[in-house]
Amino acid sequence: MSEAQAQQIKETNEEDWTKGKNPWLLALPTIFAAFMFVLDETIANVALPYMAGTFSVSREESTWILTSYLVASGITIPTVGWFSKLLGRKNFFCISLLVFIGASFACGISTSLGAMVLARIAQGFGGGSLLPISQAIMLEAFPKEQRGVAMAAFGMVVVTAPIIGPVVGGYITTNMSWHWIFFINLPIGIFAFFLARYLLEDPPYARKQSGVSIDGWGFFFLTVWLATLQVVLDKGNNADWFHAAWVVRVSIISVISLIMFVTIQLNSKKPLIDLSVFKDRNYLIGTFVQVIMQAILLGSLAILPQFLQMMLGYDAFLSGLTVMPRGFGAMTATILYAIFSNKVDNRILCAIGVILMGIAGLSFGFLNLDIATINVAIPNYIYGLGMALAMIPIITLSVITLKNEQMTNASGLQNLVKNVGGAIGTSIVTTMISRFSQMHQFMLVKNLTDLNPEFVARVAATKGALMQYATESVAEYMAQYSQYGALIKQSTLFGFIDAFRVFGLLAFSLVPLFFLLRVPKDTNKES
Repeated sequence: MSEAQAQQIKETNEEDWTKGKNPWLLALPTIFAAFMFVLDETIANVALPYMAGTFSVSREESTWILTSYLVASGITIPTVGWFSKLLGRKNFFCISLLVFIGASFACGISTSLGAMVLARIAQGFGGGSLLPISQAIMLEAFPKEQRGVAMAAFGMVVVTAPIIGPVVGGYITTNMSWHWIFFINLPIGIFAFFLARYLLEDPPYARKQSGVSIDGWGFFFLTVWLATLQVVLDKGNNADWFHAAWVVRVSIISVISLIMFVTIQLNSKKPLIDLSVFKDRNYLIGTFVQVIMQAILLGSLAILPQFLQMMLGYDAFLSGLTVMPRGFGAMTATILYAIFSNKVDNRILCAIGVILMGIAGLSFGFLNLDIATINVAIPNYIYGLGMALAMIPIITLSVITLKNEQMTNASGLQNLVKNVGGAIGTSIVTTMISRFSQMHQFMLVKNLTDLNPEFVARVAATKGALMQYATESVAEYMAQYSQYGALIKQSTLFGFIDAFRVFGLLAFSLVPLFFLLRVPKDTNKES
């Protein structure tokens, strides 16, 4: 392509290719695709214990089903720009939908953990491009003055889908089987595919081009970095992290691969990812905030169903249903954003949102084993309200100073690092619960001694109740063991509580960052 042609493409604006077309028609297939992809980030959460039982693996090993999907999609995201130039963005979007649909079917028929992880990797590869392309199309199709409304609709999908995922997954798992949480992607995906074929159009800068080359070394080091990072995150806790030599070696490989990848991207004439967008302050800060929020969102959604099922005995559907108020909170936030987006500084809305997230996280930090469902529902509603109220405007603020031709690359890069943040949040939270539980167990075990009158009284009472069923020595042993079991349950409870509190404090720490963002003068004014 000549420089003159490239300049002509660069100067083409959104009106040239959306003229006469309703932008909501262009957005329709992308909304369905984005909903399906994001839904699958969390729909398997409540089904993990069931899948672990089917595959005869531990709870920790079953988290591969979640993180493999996130990391695989993260590897695909940087290739969005290259594949869009090679095939045309519309064609690549449709092919990705077909791969996602086929991989979803493979997930549903998997009979082992290995087969499931491979299918989830394929699903991540197919779905990795759906979200950044959808976000780019939504931003390009609408004029700048209408992007707030467009991002409200898109943000509602992105925030609500992972929240209702556990509800849908719990209902399907309880009433049918976990296999159907993947089979439901087939009708949604096929519908989105036909909508995309007939409604989508490519802007000039996203059409098929000749002479397209890929940064092979950049892609290689990106893949190695993400793959080794996932292995460390998923297996590090079981191996006692850096006390294991292999964890140290794999971590070194991961760090070197990351350094090599960044170095190649900064020095290549045709990089896989254009990192220059990070020079934009809004984009840099906005992306960092979204990474932390994604880690909080997926991390909290991963442990809450586990807490309800392990500690309170909820089934998959009921544990998923208790997460439903997050969806109502997100819907409420969407309505509030539509009302106040042009009247209130979006930075203030973001700050209010993360403050609400922090309050909800700390509220979860006061749970106990005698709570009612309402004690979980109210913090969940506040969580959803805060997450959506912060996420919707931050997406717009992070790219509001970028040009249209930068959107596909910027959206892809942003979703890449958000996926990494989500994978880290999902993996690290397991370690947090394990380590916090061990810490509290160490602190509480000193109370299980004959010098503690309360312990002696409880053992004696339990022993007396068991004497009619066993000999005195056996009853004594069972009584002491029951007290130790109660200690383990309490220490595990404290582990969950501490993890929720960490997420709450992490949300509060984001507040000052929003006021470092620049807002154009014509933004937040009532039209």
